[in-house]
Amino acid sequence: MISKQQFLIRQPAAPEETSTDQFYFDLCNHLVNISKEYNLFTSYPEKVIERCALALIGYYQDVICDAGIWRSFINENRRLYGFTVPFFSEDSEYVDYELNRSDVRFMVWYALSMNYENLRVRYPFDEEITYGADVWFNELERVYEDAPIPVDYRMASELEIHAEEDREAIFRLGSWLFLHCYLMTPAYALTLSEITSQYDLNTEEGILEMQKRLEISMSQDPTGPLALYLFEWLYLIVENKPAPEPKPEETTVEHKYYTAFTKATGGKTLQFFATYKEMNEFFIKALGWADGEEHLQQVKNDKDFVLMVDPQKGMLLARNIARCIASPENHLYDKEYASHHAMQLLTERGVCPADLLIYICKKDWLPDAVFPDTSDKEIVRKNWNFIARCFLQQYYRGD
Repeated sequence: MISKQQFLIRQPAAPEETSTDQFYFDLCNHLVNISKEYNLFTSYPEKVIERCALALIGYYQDVICDAGIWRSFINENRRLYGFTVPFFSEDSEYVDYELNRSDVRFMVWYALSMNYENLRVRYPFDEEITYGADVWFNELERVYEDAPIPVDYRMASELEIHAEEDREAIFRLGSWLFLHCYLMTPAYALTLSEITSQYDLNTEEGILEMQKRLEISMSQDPTGPLALYLFEWLYLIVENKPAPEPKPEETTVEHKYYTAFTKATGGKTLQFFATYKEMNEFFIKALGWADGEEHLQQVKNDKDFVLMVDPQKGMLLARNIARCIASPENHLYDKEYASHHAMQLLTERGVCPADLLIYICKKDWLPDAVFPDTSDKEIVRKNWNFIARCFLQQYYRGD
């Protein structure tokens, strides 16, 4: 069972308890009990199901009072992609900013996937997910008209980003969004795990150091299913518009690796190499690196390399992925291999550099990427950018 403390820490008024918290706390545990009664989500540990129920009740509270978080999410989906809810947009009965079956299905897939490493990459239309989500949706719909307006959930109401008198409230909102909000925390779970693993949390010093690192993370790391930075989420929620785009740095200086690379390849910006030896010879002959040396020895035991150059950023290297890329000029492309491994480029952090991933996906050179144990290539083709944002986070959107 979910404890009152577990529930309250996710509420905007935490650590205080409000007059409506008991209703939603009871409803959250009711969902967990239903999952046991109906044998829902049997592939997942109970703690993961509880986290999923907590996230779903957070969404439910949001739409009950139109707190603006879910509104911002679906509005940004429409701006970025032209759809409302990832994967589940084809719903003729969808009503904006209200309780929707599509929303619940997405939230269940999202919360289960982000919180359970063993089934992290799960097909959104897997029957276990959709059936369980539908049972939970029916329960939420049953009490929808009687659910009380959650106290303090509309904490963004009437705030202004740049108003001096709202500075403290904006800071409080931002802290809650990043660390406790139902929409952000599932996607941030792996980043949080990576951070906490660096410190000894059995010591006061370790806890203090971790807290400092979390403060840095709030300003530097993206979060949520769209991997937006905190200031981007705040603009969407508080101002109801996207944050201003930063001005790109203007430079006319062409990177030396780009110049040498494209000269050697006749203008091509990508090259594929089966072995380290082949790539090292390219470094020497095409880029003019020292002859007779083994360059970048840290990748000597890898294979299936991709080199890519950019006029301003220079050259990037990816390893062990060339067989997944269906470029017409990639003689290493292996359709069978790609059908089992291409999805890793979109879902496993550090496998493929973001610039390369964006380039090949825009070229439709990742046609074999599928969720495990499915053949549904179209769902990945339509949603590749969202999938990459959701799973890769700072490895996709970071500089």
